[in-house]
Amino acid sequence: MKKQVIDSHCETAMFYPYVFIMKRPIILSIIILLPVSLFSQIDESWKIEAKNIDLKNYFGVTVANGMIGLVSSPEPMKVKDVVLNGAYDYYQRGRVSNILKTFNHVNMNLDVDGQRVSLATISNYQQTLDMRRASLTTTFDVQDKLTVSHTLMALRHLPYTALTIIVIKAKKDVVITPMSVIEAPDHLTDVRNLYSEIDRPHVTIPLLTSVGKSPSGKLIVAASNSFIFGEPHGQEPRLIHEDWNYNMHLAKFSKPLKAGESYQFAVVSSATCSSEYNDPMNEAERLTIFAKLEGTQRLLDRHLEAWNNLWKSDIVIEGDLQTQKDVRFALYHLYSFARAGTAYSLSPMGLSGLGYNGHVFWDTELWMYPPLLVMQPEIAKSLLEYRFQRLEAARKNAFSHGYKGAMFPWESSAEGTEDTPVWALTGPFQQHISGCIGWAFWKYYLVTKDKTWLKEQGYPVLKEVADFWASRVERKGPGRYEINNVIGANEWQENIDNNAFTNGMVITVLRYATQAAKELSIPPDADWEIVAQNIPILKFSDGTTKENASYDGVEIKQADVNLLAYPLDVITDRAQIEKDLNYYEPRMSINGPAMGNSALSTLYSKLGKPDKAYELFNKSYKPNQVPPFGVLAETAGGTNPYFATGAGGFLQAVIFGFGGLQITDSGIIQNKSKLPKDWKRLLIKNAGAGHLDFLVK
Repeated sequence: MKKQVIDSHCETAMFYPYVFIMKRPIILSIIILLPVSLFSQIDESWKIEAKNIDLKNYFGVTVANGMIGLVSSPEPMKVKDVVLNGAYDYYQRGRVSNILKTFNHVNMNLDVDGQRVSLATISNYQQTLDMRRASLTTTFDVQDKLTVSHTLMALRHLPYTALTIIVIKAKKDVVITPMSVIEAPDHLTDVRNLYSEIDRPHVTIPLLTSVGKSPSGKLIVAASNSFIFGEPHGQEPRLIHEDWNYNMHLAKFSKPLKAGESYQFAVVSSATCSSEYNDPMNEAERLTIFAKLEGTQRLLDRHLEAWNNLWKSDIVIEGDLQTQKDVRFALYHLYSFARAGTAYSLSPMGLSGLGYNGHVFWDTELWMYPPLLVMQPEIAKSLLEYRFQRLEAARKNAFSHGYKGAMFPWESSAEGTEDTPVWALTGPFQQHISGCIGWAFWKYYLVTKDKTWLKEQGYPVLKEVADFWASRVERKGPGRYEINNVIGANEWQENIDNNAFTNGMVITVLRYATQAAKELSIPPDADWEIVAQNIPILKFSDGTTKENASYDGVEIKQADVNLLAYPLDVITDRAQIEKDLNYYEPRMSINGPAMGNSALSTLYSKLGKPDKAYELFNKSYKPNQVPPFGVLAETAGGTNPYFATGAGGFLQAVIFGFGGLQITDSGIIQNKSKLPKDWKRLLIKNAGAGHLDFLVK
């Protein structure tokens, strides 16, 4: 392992060996001993608190593990939604598929002396996200009778299973009645509720289970949960099953507590779908049984070990606690929404709900993927696997539009066919996404140098993308291989000709395909370079890069021309970069999405202007934060969090802007950079396939 250090006094980055000692947080041995807060010792930089919670102005935080997303609720001991990755069906929304919201299998009720706990009966209500441990803890008092701590985790090592730990401390003599509830959202059909107990000499395993069909009946979804008690076998509380209606049932128990007494129990909950298993109901029950018999401590140990491994790749900012928390919050969400070893990608809203139907756009490859490629290459590989497995669908899409090669859809879900609503012209015309996907595939090879992967997956995708663009251009003579009738990055300009970003990305990916072929000693198609050389990048009379053939200076949704300088390297001349920034920055709409300003921030960092870069960095996300956790909406004043695309954008401003990192033919290198004045040090830990640390001070 090596450490790379760069500061304002050195022109080139130097490498030197180093040794460090990391002290593992000593938390596992004390978890069960803390009666009120399971994780009370949390470093402030890892903690996101929600206080003074307003039921009418609440945007939840997501606890996820790349397969299930649990979206928090302002209601005590409940979550708003449970979202399943990779499962799509039709909700009558836009006549296209939607990511599936499944059974809410982690909700709980609590009665105290026969009275239901609600917002009206509690005080000192607080929720805290511990990002290091990926746990959400809710604490509250019930009148003057007791204090409750409720901690929820989507277990990282068990992709379909959640763990809830409840600690109740009595202030007076009381009788508590906790209830584990499974509820079906309205769109599920043919719901069946079951309760059973598996009796063994050493343990009784209660199973609360629900199974149903997705809205069209295409998929079967199932959920199951079970209590974990601390009492010896035979002394556990007696459970009562109540089947209220077709859409809700519960298991409950009652227990008297003396004043000063604490009581702890847990619930394990598993959710599966026929998109993953032929028999999701039995599998959900098996996974729940497995988790129950693992026990709370073993589940916690493995969950925390998995997150400790993820957090070896971290971004540390000294001198600015709030920005440190904001950056970790963004990393936490990207780590939570995806996982290594799968073929699932990222939607703009991750696993935080139904936003954008859970579809996969260019948001993945151009915005969320680059930070993951640097920080978690194996997770980044999963995002590429998603595209590779849908290459045949992209070939068919190109064929149906009269082109060769592979034309990837603007909105993709399960099958990889076009899933954009018909009324949105972005589906057939925002074709730059095929270039973005090819771009991402080559970047993965540059970081990992995995030649086997390049041969088997990387080059096949790059070749098909290059063939698509070679057939897509209109050959009108030297310097006029035009790409007409498209929508670019600035979606407010529809059906335009020679869009700057589209043309620049096509030039880039054609050359990447050529490089990939040569890397594998395969003769590249000579036509790819001919096409690349003849695609125009238009300019105004004063030399400013022109967004498209008909662009006349109107307000734009987001950066387009500026993307030619970053993340592309089509424009490298400093004077040209500044000219384009000066022209387009004032034209950026205040109603545009978060990632536009982050790209400009990265460019100003590369120009050696950290103050301006920091101004745009803050502008790229702070106005988009919504209460009570500060999760990101897509736009300033928006209400559709969590916008993972925006998180990817401002993480790029940190990594590739202030951090000076660059992905080159030699892998990840670090260029000279300058920090914002309040930052003392910036450390990017365990980056890339080489697990390097990069320091700026």
